[in-house]
Amino acid sequence: MDNKNIFELKKKEKSESITVKWSANGIVLRVFILITCLKVLLIPTYHSTDFEVHRNWLAITHSLPIKEWYVNTKSQWTLDYPPFFAWFEYLLSHAAAVIDPEMVKVENLNYASSDTIYFQRGSVIFLDLLFAYGIREVGKVFCESFDSYAIFIVLSLCNIGLLVVDHIHFQYNGFLLGILLLAIANVSKINNQMSVLQGTLYFALLLNLKHIYLYVAPVFVIWLLKSYCMNSGQFFKRLFLLGSIIMITLIISFGPFVFQLPQVFSRLFPFKRGLVHAYWAANAWALYIGIDKVASIIFKHLGWLKMTKSAVMTGGLVQEQSFTILPTPTPLVTFLLTFLSILPALYCLFFKKHYATNPKQFVRCLVLCTLCSFMFSWHVHEKAILTAIIPLCVLGVTNKDDARIFLILSSTGHIALLPLLYPSNLTPLKILLPLTYMIASFLALSRKFKQRLLYFHELIYVISLPLLTLYETIFHKLIFGDKLPFLPLALTSIYCAIGVSYSWLLYYYMFLRYRNNASSKKKIE
Repeated sequence: MDNKNIFELKKKEKSESITVKWSANGIVLRVFILITCLKVLLIPTYHSTDFEVHRNWLAITHSLPIKEWYVNTKSQWTLDYPPFFAWFEYLLSHAAAVIDPEMVKVENLNYASSDTIYFQRGSVIFLDLLFAYGIREVGKVFCESFDSYAIFIVLSLCNIGLLVVDHIHFQYNGFLLGILLLAIANVSKINNQMSVLQGTLYFALLLNLKHIYLYVAPVFVIWLLKSYCMNSGQFFKRLFLLGSIIMITLIISFGPFVFQLPQVFSRLFPFKRGLVHAYWAANAWALYIGIDKVASIIFKHLGWLKMTKSAVMTGGLVQEQSFTILPTPTPLVTFLLTFLSILPALYCLFFKKHYATNPKQFVRCLVLCTLCSFMFSWHVHEKAILTAIIPLCVLGVTNKDDARIFLILSSTGHIALLPLLYPSNLTPLKILLPLTYMIASFLALSRKFKQRLLYFHELIYVISLPLLTLYETIFHKLIFGDKLPFLPLALTSIYCAIGVSYSWLLYYYMFLRYRNNASSKKKIE
């Protein structure tokens, strides 16, 4: 081939690369604008007590000196996130004070003017730009074709669980997950030192914004040690760089609160809240409580149990409670179970070379450790399942086994979130949104891999999930009226816990059986 032909070939390849890049950016922009329009339409909908929680945090950080941020108890919704989130609220509060000065007054409890609603809703929508950026960057690292990239963008930006939790129920999970995805994308570029250091900084910032991500910190530590430090011939230099980033971030974060650290940590880890939330997360403890409930009914019927406390774990209260038949777990027990459950995954990531050098195995390990913490940790919120679903999505568009788990876990996890939307006027949304996402996911991934991804029993389970929502919103009242108000919530948690447990165990099995036989493929530039 002569020089002219070589030049023309390279020119053509460059042109195609630019076209793909612009097409990728275009689909991110189009989908983001489309989903943003839906979010704007949802602004007037019901919002949970978390709306007042964050409004109160705006007021605390704006109106009080720093030394009072973590001690103020004028409202029951005290500041209980790490310092960087407090500074985030502080920055937001200055814009809030311009929109409506009454919003940032500590004494204005349960304040919810129209300006306040539009400001807080709008801040969540605006910050989702960071979520979109994280999706774009992690997709560029892992997606092996434009089709994979496009499907990932749509399924992630249109994630129904995140839409429910952030834009109806109200929270700020989107931009936090965006930072997580940026951390994953950058530390996965093991041949680019600056990217790895940047990813480490992203994760350090994330930990100081929301401490729930401590559960995946061991995965990042092991991955960085193996892929960045130990295989470089510059172990101590690189370890010092990573340690410096973490320590400087911690000092900047907690430094202003150095004389009240015990108070800060008591807020961050409130063990008095009890094993489960008012509405049980769909995890091992939901199954454990279900077994205890059934056993107590049987024991009482047989005359083996004379006295039972009514509404144990089903009173809708956040507090410490004791089980009737089974042993009552303590925070230490939940910690040990979580720690032991993540050990096999961490062992593989550290000791097996074909795990420690494969970014996909890093993400799989991260998803598994997230699921382990969701399954066994103390006082888990149902929203935490999104931390596993979102990263899993990027692997689900590249591998049929990951796609299989994603379909089960996302369907189950999203249905488990729907009882958060309890007003009856949201019933059409509760039925339409998850069904649309479920059907779109099945069609897109089945077409992508040109095969049916679920076994028959898995398909039957997933198809039956929307029936839980129908029972919770319609049929329970027709059958029982106002009796047994917690029953539909308990059934939803327990049935969804079966699906989450199945996904966790199956994914763990797949992870442990992994063999390094994947060929390298071209990534989206």
